[in-house]
Amino acid sequence: MTGSRKKYYTSMISCFTFITLAGCASAEPEIPVAVRIANATPAASVTARGETVPVGTSNADAADDPAIWRNAADPAQSLIVGTDKKAGLYVYGLDGKTRDFLDAGRVNNVDLKDGVTINGSAGILVVASDRNDLAQAKLALFRLDPATAKLTALGKVDGGAGEAYGVCMGRDDAGLYAFIVLKDGTINQIALDASGAAPTGRIVRSMKLGTQSEGCAVDDRTHRLYVAEEDVGLWRFDARAIGATTPIRIAAADGKNIVADAEGVAIAPMGEKDGYVVLSSQGDNAYVLYRLSDDSYVGRFRVVDGAIGGSEETDGIELMLGDFGPNYPGGLFIAQDGHNAAAAQNFKLVAWDDVVRALGLPR
Repeated sequence: MTGSRKKYYTSMISCFTFITLAGCASAEPEIPVAVRIANATPAASVTARGETVPVGTSNADAADDPAIWRNAADPAQSLIVGTDKKAGLYVYGLDGKTRDFLDAGRVNNVDLKDGVTINGSAGILVVASDRNDLAQAKLALFRLDPATAKLTALGKVDGGAGEAYGVCMGRDDAGLYAFIVLKDGTINQIALDASGAAPTGRIVRSMKLGTQSEGCAVDDRTHRLYVAEEDVGLWRFDARAIGATTPIRIAAADGKNIVADAEGVAIAPMGEKDGYVVLSSQGDNAYVLYRLSDDSYVGRFRVVDGAIGGSEETDGIELMLGDFGPNYPGGLFIAQDGHNAAAAQNFKLVAWDDVVRALGLPR
């Protein structure tokens, strides 16, 4: 169930509980998706070129967030890590088939970094926001073996008091960081060290948004952190541990460019400082682009039905530019599909070149 629907049904339950006492003026009918789409800024259409096998948790809000590892030596053999937030982590090939599943319990969002020192050698570090304890957030750390596509659990580190929700990773000259977004809008920056026998983490600073937040992404070139506050819009912070903690709002959830909920966040870096930040406009099944250099609005697109079904009610997204083989030569965009027809939820794979053409973006 999406965030907006959860809020609606929670309101309705409260209404029915207290209706005999006071009626229910606060509960408002949910605006139909067709109306939200009609009121929103027009969006270009693209179709997916691939999709993953549905997650194993059926008939539930389960699939959530993807991360991408690009195989530079053989791009078509790149891997996708995706969360089933009620069960654990999947590893998929670009053919969408499951390569591995690790029972990690309730892991919500996921990110990864290559070239990280893990137990004394360079490897791929996967970090997931662990919400198995709703009162105490954790980061669950894993090693991804690119040869076998297997995940190995490394351990957990403290993420702060509260419910774990979003996570993204950033790296600078000072080290490797994970940003864990708690459900109440708190963002804790955690310095990570996986070089020893067990990983360690230390909260180096905290930031705050006013309400429920989740999706995030870091631009390592400019040291900027982008965070989606679901009912409010898209923000950015200084991602440096010594940086300011005051957020700068890029765009509001105005029902036009961003139709709440604002959910997944991804980055397409181009050149030294330019490119795009992409946001899931969940309320109207769209994705919106803003320019990284000046925060200006660029355009919107939807993933619609084609040979493969489209994506709706998207939570997590991910995007990586570069060669991913013949189907995705210019980059790979992945969107969680919150309504995968009769099957359980999954992830849709889109060629970034198709988005570039649909929006008329410069190459």
